[in-house]
Amino acid sequence: LGCVWRVLRTAEQSRAALLILRSPCFPQLTGVLDDCFCDIESIDVFNNFKIYPRIQKLTERDYFRYYRVNLNRPCPFWADDGHCSIKDCQVEPCPESKIPVGIKSGNYNRYSQVTNANTDIVDCEQAQDLGAINSTLSNYSKEAFEDWARHDDAQDHFCELDDETSPDADYVDLLLNPERYTGYKGPSAWRVWNSIYEENCFKPRSVYRPLNPLVPPRGKGCLCLEKRVFYRLISGLHSSINIHLCAEYLLDEGWGKSLWGPNVQEFRQRFDPAETKGEGTRRLKNLYFLYLIELRALSKVAPYFDRAFVNLYTGDRQEDRATKELLLQFFNETKAFPMHFDEKSMFAGQKIEAKTLKEEFRLHFKNISRIMDCVGCSKCRLWGKLQTQGLGTALKILFSEKEIKNLPEHSPSKGFQLTRQEIVALLNGFGRLIPLLYTLGFILFYTTPTTPTTPPLIGLN
Repeated sequence: LGCVWRVLRTAEQSRAALLILRSPCFPQLTGVLDDCFCDIESIDVFNNFKIYPRIQKLTERDYFRYYRVNLNRPCPFWADDGHCSIKDCQVEPCPESKIPVGIKSGNYNRYSQVTNANTDIVDCEQAQDLGAINSTLSNYSKEAFEDWARHDDAQDHFCELDDETSPDADYVDLLLNPERYTGYKGPSAWRVWNSIYEENCFKPRSVYRPLNPLVPPRGKGCLCLEKRVFYRLISGLHSSINIHLCAEYLLDEGWGKSLWGPNVQEFRQRFDPAETKGEGTRRLKNLYFLYLIELRALSKVAPYFDRAFVNLYTGDRQEDRATKELLLQFFNETKAFPMHFDEKSMFAGQKIEAKTLKEEFRLHFKNISRIMDCVGCSKCRLWGKLQTQGLGTALKILFSEKEIKNLPEHSPSKGFQLTRQEIVALLNGFGRLIPLLYTLGFILFYTTPTTPTTPPLIGLN
């Protein structure tokens, strides 16, 4: 096992590995995933050697580490239970003085030919209404930007986006507010997942326990591909959140510093085949399916960022160039995956029925994003909103193929655009999946009877 610890280089991954090594379920996690032509082993190899080495460098860049979010929005579906009073539930907002000026200036500053004309920081701060856009832009251009913003807010969103201009919205440093179990539990927490599965999720009729929606089914039920995909995405998201919480569990509050570590019993209760009558493996396969969907979206959105004028603007030209270079390298890796999910198989029936089903799919997911405002723990709400928005952005990309293909090379597009909030959520949401699969892949490596003598350490420096 010493080799495992040397490979899993962060404390969080080491603790997760310890947790996983004690479970007998992972040797069963092999083979082809349902509803696609991709096998788990191929995903593991690709993730561990191609994706994992790049994602951490990317999400640590200034553009991706600061996320603006409103954690004070009221729950739209039931009377607010109030916020969790446990100290570890709290989120530490980042003082605006520490936020790069280009990020503070607004969402439209990603257009570098415009923003780079403002070399003075004061000019950037004065351009509040339209980000860091040159004040010499014509009134027509300003109106066009505003029109595109309205269009973007009204069309094709799979998530309820926070108003980043709201005084209740704060910048959060994601590196200083890690996802972990905080002690938040009970009726309030269960009510959220119950509402997601029972009221907003397409699910097999055989799933009959609302608070444990992935219990062993009596049969597969009858769901079309689109509804199966929806259910598996929500299941995969749920599995991802649960594994992170189990790996970083609040073991002891104490009088001094809180003690965090893996909760093996909690993990086994949710994923061990012996505890779940074999259902734990299905839940983990849905995690892989979620990874596959988001990977496909990242590979498809690459042309949006390939355009020379699109810039990940923070106000620091050197930082911005390095960040975009890292991002484009990352996209090149995602495009190289040979077994992408084929989203064209969805909504491919009769035109009217397909359109109706797609809109139902979108509205169901949008409703789930709104439920995240009902989570009582601020830290849980933060990561729930971010990961839900990341998946929603991935879905928006997958079903905007025509708009992405028709992107103008030298100007913004009215047909398809992404806010900085969406971009940050997309990369960080996917970033939550990568270390999970990385850990699982190496555990499989070391628990497979035919393990070769030399472990695969390529690409980990």
